[in-house]
Amino acid sequence: MISHQLTRFGAPLERVESLPPKPVGTEVLVRTEACGVCHSDLHLQDGFFDLGGGRRLDLSKGRTLPLTLGHEIGGVVVARGPDAGGVDPGARYVVYPWIGCGGCGTCRSGREHLCAQPQALGVTRPGGFSDHVLVPHPRYLFPVGDLPMTLACTYACSGLTAFGAVRKVRARVDRRPLVIIGLGGVGFAALQLARSMTDAALFAVDVDDATLRAGAEAGAEVVDARAPDAARRLRRATGGGAAAVIDFVGSEKSAALGLGVLATGGLLVVVGLFGGELRASLPLWPLRSLTVQGSYVGSPAEMRGLMRFAEAGRAPSIPIESRPPADAQAALDDLRAGRAIGRIVLAS
Repeated sequence: MISHQLTRFGAPLERVESLPPKPVGTEVLVRTEACGVCHSDLHLQDGFFDLGGGRRLDLSKGRTLPLTLGHEIGGVVVARGPDAGGVDPGARYVVYPWIGCGGCGTCRSGREHLCAQPQALGVTRPGGFSDHVLVPHPRYLFPVGDLPMTLACTYACSGLTAFGAVRKVRARVDRRPLVIIGLGGVGFAALQLARSMTDAALFAVDVDDATLRAGAEAGAEVVDARAPDAARRLRRATGGGAAAVIDFVGSEKSAALGLGVLATGGLLVVVGLFGGELRASLPLWPLRSLTVQGSYVGSPAEMRGLMRFAEAGRAPSIPIESRPPADAQAALDDLRAGRAIGRIVLAS
C-alpha cells in the first residue's frame, strides 16, 4: 500500500509504503479510485486554524502522526470483516468520512458529523491519500451507480457541505436573492444545487476572473469582490439586500461583505474556514433582526439525500481536474496558491 502522509505539521507530505490493513468485525477495506483535495487538508497540514487576533486553534491535539489526509473518498470494496454485511467485493461506493464515536447523544441523534470525539477519515483516522482505506462499518458506504468516481467522491465533502448549507437557507430564499461568496469547489457545487433546490435569484461573488465567468455561465449574476464598492453593487443588484448569504470563504473580508449585503431579517451562513474574526456593531443584530449560523459538512441522512439527488441527475457537476495520487503535495500547493478551479481529484 502506498500512502502520502503528513509526518510533521507544516511539512510536505511523505510517500510511505506499508501492507494494506486486514478488515475485522464490521470493517470494510476499500481500494481508492479517487480522492478530492480540500482546503481543510491545508489546515490539517498546517496544524492550526487562524482564529484572528494572533490566536490559533491547535489541530495537533488528538491527532497522531503520521496521518494520511484525504476525506473525499471513492473506491471499490476489496475485502470485508465477517460482520460487514450488505457489501460485496467489487462494488463501487463513495465513503462518508465524518464518523463520530457512535455512542454519544449527538451520534445517536443522527448528527455524527458534530460529535465531540470525531473519528473522521482523513482527519483523525487514515484517509484517501492512499491506495487503500479502512472503513469501520458498511453504513458509511453509499453506492455510486453510473457516476464518474472523480465527481462522486467530491460529494463526501464538497457536495455534502454545499447541500447542507443550501438546505439551511432554502426556506428563506423563495423568489428572493441568495448571494454565494466564493466559487471554489464547494461554492460552485452550492451554486449548482441552489438552482435545483430553490427558486432564488442567484448572485455569486469571487476574486478570480475565470471563476466569475464560470459563475455567470452557471446562471448567476456575478460581482467581483475586488471592487471597492462590491457591497453597494450587490445591495443595488439584489434590490436592497439579500435574504441569505452563504460564505464559502470564511475570512474577515468575506464575512463583513456578507453582513453588509443582508436585508433586514437576513441569514448569513458561514461555511469557509479561511480564518479571522467577525466584527459587527451589536445594535445592528436586533435592529435588523440578523442571524449568523455556522454550517459544517452534513449528516449521514443529508448524505443519503444528496445521493438521491445524484441518482435523479440533480446533483452538482463541478469542474474536475484529475491528477495522479503521486501529485498529492503538488495539488495541495496549487490549492494553497489559488490555482484550482472547481476540485482537484487524485485518481488512480
